[in-house]
Amino acid sequence: MALSPFFIGQDQSIFDPFDNFWEPFQRLGVWNNPASRQFAQDASAVAGTRIDWLETPEAHIFKADLPGLKKEEIKVQVEDGRSLQISGERKKEEVEKTDKWHRVERSQGSFLRRFRLPENANVEEVKAKVEDGVLTVTVPKRDQKTKASEVKDVDISG
Repeated sequence: MALSPFFIGQDQSIFDPFDNFWEPFQRLGVWNNPASRQFAQDASAVAGTRIDWLETPEAHIFKADLPGLKKEEIKVQVEDGRSLQISGERKKEEVEKTDKWHRVERSQGSFLRRFRLPENANVEEVKAKVEDGVLTVTVPKRDQKTKASEVKDVDISG
């Protein structure tokens, strides 16, 4: 018999670390609507993409945790000579019809993050690589102002 406070559902136990104690969207009926559920999952995928931005005397360095993604599933672009855009998609795992999911916590879906680069960014020399699930984008600095240009794709090594 599980000890459950009044706000926890009957089938949940406070001793199970994977139980959700508070599911506000479930209580409001949002999870019953497939479109709302997909929107929440997509928003989680975008919000869950953590990116660090470090400035050194030589460059701006962006690091993104993208575990499980291959370089073919990630896109790095420079738009209008001033915006760095990192995007990609984590696809849903294929399972057999006989398989049964007990819990799904890893986000899936598309993500997009955009950063406005400072005027000293040398967008012609941007480098990107993926290693051990971490995308590193290096934007060297230059002394002169960056000229606006069209969208430029950045090759990802690794």
